[in-house]
Amino acid sequence: MAVFVAVVETGSLAAAGRKLGHSPATVTRAVAMLEERLGERLLHRSTRALRLTERGEHQVSVYRSVLAELAEAEGGDAADAGITGRITLTAPELFGRAILMPVVETFLDEHPGVSVRVLLLNRVVSLVEEGVDVAVRLAPLSASGLVAAKLGEMRRLLCAAPSYLARSNMPSTPDALHHHCCIGTEEGTERELWHFIDRAAGRDRPLSTGIRPRIALNSAGAAIDAALRGNGICRVMAYQVIAHIEAGRLVPLLRDFEPAPVPIHLIFHPIPRRNAALRAFVDHATPKLRAAVAQVSASAARSVGA
Repeated sequence: MAVFVAVVETGSLAAAGRKLGHSPATVTRAVAMLEERLGERLLHRSTRALRLTERGEHQVSVYRSVLAELAEAEGGDAADAGITGRITLTAPELFGRAILMPVVETFLDEHPGVSVRVLLLNRVVSLVEEGVDVAVRLAPLSASGLVAAKLGEMRRLLCAAPSYLARSNMPSTPDALHHHCCIGTEEGTERELWHFIDRAAGRDRPLSTGIRPRIALNSAGAAIDAALRGNGICRVMAYQVIAHIEAGRLVPLLRDFEPAPVPIHLIFHPIPRRNAALRAFVDHATPKLRAAVAQVSASAARSVGA
């Protein structure tokens, strides 16, 4: 089981062997033994990469849980030993820096025997394939075997600097964005679809506008910086710009067409009974993250409007 988990985490049989001090043949035999016992393939193998099968995704989660419980059992149950272990977390970069990291730091203050690895990545991370214990996900969730704790919702805002609006007409409808310099955040795309809600006639109607960004970036932080310098209109989450809006450095636009807020969840695999470090983190982080999200929402309501 440990060999298979190492193969998944390192991405190759050879790398797993180097990590564990085993020969490639030993690693190959270990994976083959698991597949023979289950009667199913766990990995799709090619000359360039390994990819988990559907059964493999399930089994690596099971194996991690078993190994965690074994490690905990071997560590003993002394009451005065405190909680120990290592947790891997992931979140979008700006959310992680502004909201998650302060919670991580208070958790580590309370549990000096625990260490944390934090991956701040602006992409969807596979908890199974990348060895992640807990993730913050800002998006609607698809069906999965993961546990999800809802932290709240976050508004998506359109913003521009006063200097940009001083030389350009303020857009009154989403279609007017075609005549503006828009700053995109979807890497590698020449066209982005920006979603809105048309609240005319007393009912909400979804509305989408295709945008050709004048500046296309792969970073929300860089997009906000460009907007602050007066280079165009950016579309970002409220927590990323609320301080700039409150200070008057950015102005929210098209408030009557604001889309539905984005749900935020803390997601994780079912926690093994003896994985005390992970359970302690989830118990510590969930209420604090909910409070932080609620604080941003309240600030946005005051500065932008309900």
